[in-house]
Amino acid sequence: MPILKTDLPTPKILIVDDTPANLFAMRKLLAQIDAELVTVTSGNEALALCLDERFALILLDVNMPEMDGYEVAALLANEPLNRDTPVIFVTAAFADDLNQLKGYRSGAVDYIAKPVNDSILLSKVQVFLELETGRQQLAQALSTLEQRNQQLQVEIAERRRIEEQMRHQATHDQLTGLPNRALFIETLDRFLSRAQRHEELFALLYVDIDGFKQVNDGYGHQAGDMLLQAFSLRLRSALRAEDVVARLGGDEFGVLLCKAADGGAIQQKCVDLCEILRAPYRLTSNGQAFTAHVGASIGAAIALQHGTNRDSLVQAADNAMYEAKRSGKNQARLAATLM
Repeated sequence: MPILKTDLPTPKILIVDDTPANLFAMRKLLAQIDAELVTVTSGNEALALCLDERFALILLDVNMPEMDGYEVAALLANEPLNRDTPVIFVTAAFADDLNQLKGYRSGAVDYIAKPVNDSILLSKVQVFLELETGRQQLAQALSTLEQRNQQLQVEIAERRRIEEQMRHQATHDQLTGLPNRALFIETLDRFLSRAQRHEELFALLYVDIDGFKQVNDGYGHQAGDMLLQAFSLRLRSALRAEDVVARLGGDEFGVLLCKAADGGAIQQKCVDLCEILRAPYRLTSNGQAFTAHVGASIGAAIALQHGTNRDSLVQAADNAMYEAKRSGKNQARLAATLM
């Protein structure tokens, strides 16, 4: 994106003089300058114009009836559009130091003596127009940079969103939205490390759906997917916000119960989960409503008590879960304590 543009607006010069002949002479002389010339014959007209238009330069006659140039310049200092516009006084009293001081205090930046020297007038006007062009280019460059900066911020935010989305997709199950096996193992390792350092014990649960194959085979894969979604939502809702739930694959789920070390309390929690998870699931697949009756076999293992590292803890929870299945399903088992 370019920093500078060439389509700058044509600068405007306001000429204020109560003598028509002076205005005519000024217009004729300044016609060779690339600027739009606006002429008025009184201070009131000048102030009215300055309310709505911005000028690059104001050539202001000092001696005018009703309102002199000093008053006009002082009032212009309070107008938002033209408070920074350079004002050049055109006056026959240029040699008077007192008048010069009064003019500068009123806001004038320069004086041109009457009768006007054409070369001096053209030179000074050209200098101030070049300053105005530079100001416009700078303002335009700053505006362009600001737009580019905003565009970059949008691009950065979009890139971060895409990266976060990709990371989420890589670490979460697309069907249920739960963390996947990879993220679950990463979290389990972090929990184990904290347990070994600070003895913040936790429980690992392996949860397997009982009767999932019958639903999947009887009603189709879409029905099976809907059951997995409903089951995962119910499991997540039955746990605390700080607990971790993941889909490990197929119809198997993993749970990390934070700050859990009481075997009796964990056993009761698993029993409660079995009760919650075996309640009927009323679903609709391919426009057909049906009720799925499934249960859950749960195996639980406590960190450091049933396993001191990831593999041993996972094995303990997995063995306990299969023991629950062998014992009739829809029930929970706590792993055997390490010898």
